[in-house]
Amino acid sequence: MKKDIILAGVGGQGILTIAASIGLAALEENLELKQAEVHGMSQRGGAVQSHLRISDKDIASDLIPLGKADLVLSVEPLESLRYLPYLCPDGWLVTNSTPFVNIPDYPEMEDIRREIQKIQHHLIVDADRISKDIGSTRSSNIVMLGAASSFIGLETSLFEAGIDRIFRGKGEAVVRMNIRAFQAGREYVEMKLSGKSKSYNNSAG
Repeated sequence: MKKDIILAGVGGQGILTIAASIGLAALEENLELKQAEVHGMSQRGGAVQSHLRISDKDIASDLIPLGKADLVLSVEPLESLRYLPYLCPDGWLVTNSTPFVNIPDYPEMEDIRREIQKIQHHLIVDADRISKDIGSTRSSNIVMLGAASSFIGLETSLFEAGIDRIFRGKGEAVVRMNIRAFQAGREYVEMKLSGKSKSYNNSAG
């Protein structure tokens, strides 16, 4: 088993929490794990990216070569485009549809969407709407984790255990809400891939 994952977004969108959740799930499965330094967290709204490598064998480097990422998980659509050169031909791009407009010349969303749709395997998920629908507007990053989890190859229970460990100190209600957010993201993608309609307002492409 081997997965090379790039996490992308901007500061304050919960990239560290996503990375920690995936890392805990991998370690629970006794897999090897290496994570490159997360960049941009010192400035809220600045670009953030992290390389996350999981394998059942030794991992030589914590950096993913160009064209080798199995998954790009982005919580911001423009940032997803920045890392397309890393995606392997059969890899998946899973991105949130809600822009974080942090620059004066931010492109039109339709232009971004057209670029994303050029990728053979892509999903554009309205994680903000899904998190709002389940009553937790601050959990869109965990919705995105759930949406991307189908392409990581680890059991759902491992992710949920990791989420429990991360949020346990904030109380049982917070744990339950974040697990629900994870499940909502996962359910959305599973139904999208199966071709069934979804009750959430969907901006997935």
